[in-house]
Amino acid sequence: MEKRILFTGKAQVEMENFEVKAPGAGELKLRTLVSLMSTGTENIVFNRLFEEGTGWAAWVKYPFYPGYTSCLVVEEVGEGVTKFKKGDRVVARCGHASAHIVKEDSCIAVPDGIKNDEAAWFGLAKIAAMGARAAKLGLGKSVVVVGAGPIGQMTARWCAAAGANPVVIVDTVEMRVKMALKGGATHGISRPLGAAKEELDAICPGGPDIIIDSTGHYQVFTDVLHAAKRFGRVVLLGDTGTPSKQCLTHDVMNKGLEIVGAHDCHEDPTWNTSIITDLLFRLVKAGRFSLSGLNTHNFTPEQNVEAYKTANEKRAETMGITFTWQAGL
Repeated sequence: MEKRILFTGKAQVEMENFEVKAPGAGELKLRTLVSLMSTGTENIVFNRLFEEGTGWAAWVKYPFYPGYTSCLVVEEVGEGVTKFKKGDRVVARCGHASAHIVKEDSCIAVPDGIKNDEAAWFGLAKIAAMGARAAKLGLGKSVVVVGAGPIGQMTARWCAAAGANPVVIVDTVEMRVKMALKGGATHGISRPLGAAKEELDAICPGGPDIIIDSTGHYQVFTDVLHAAKRFGRVVLLGDTGTPSKQCLTHDVMNKGLEIVGAHDCHEDPTWNTSIITDLLFRLVKAGRFSLSGLNTHNFTPEQNVEAYKTANEKRAETMGITFTWQAGL
């Protein structure tokens, strides 16, 4: 009998048993090694931090099965499978469960030398890569990334890998800022963006070319508009749960700002999960995109209550929170 984590209601988490069928044609049965908690998304869902009538409210129905970024091993292959064999390590957009049946084409091979708990970051790196494309990064472009949580960490690394400079990370938690600096950000500001005008002006006179908001917080949106340079580009990478409080300011018209939204689902044949993850792993192997040291807490699936309690109450101490399903593999 397999096991999976589920939310049964607001702030209610538990684990249930379920059965997995044999893989069909073109399918794989995967055994989960490590699943990574998407703390931003999962905390919003867990606490129902969103207004009714939003996309969040339409998506979150109970029971809700959280998680979407895992490292797994192939346990069985279905008829016609050619890309993978039993024992291969892969990543896939799978939730917090011990096993999954997925289509072969939805899996991506994990190269040797990349650890299971680091490979599991691929899903968050992919989301951040959608923001990096929307930002139109380039050599020497000045970028400010607001929010140094998991998505902000990945965003800062994409900016650095693309040759942006300076890359400024802004967050109220110093530990998170330091992690981003280790990952490629050139400058860090450990205070709210709205209170960092002097520091930001010293680094990016006149404002940054690009400012990326990875927080989804309505007040941060206002501060981002104030901080942007004239004719600057603002990228919204985090979807607010309270759109009624998220307001445009006079800065949009006065500065001629360009505002663009980026989302996980904005894929096309040239920029999608497979292409982005292949690039990610090549950059990791080349030492140009660090995933090292990002995981701060690990739990067994049976410790799910403690895991979400930690994610909710210890933001200043956490970054990557993982569930280990198969130890030693």
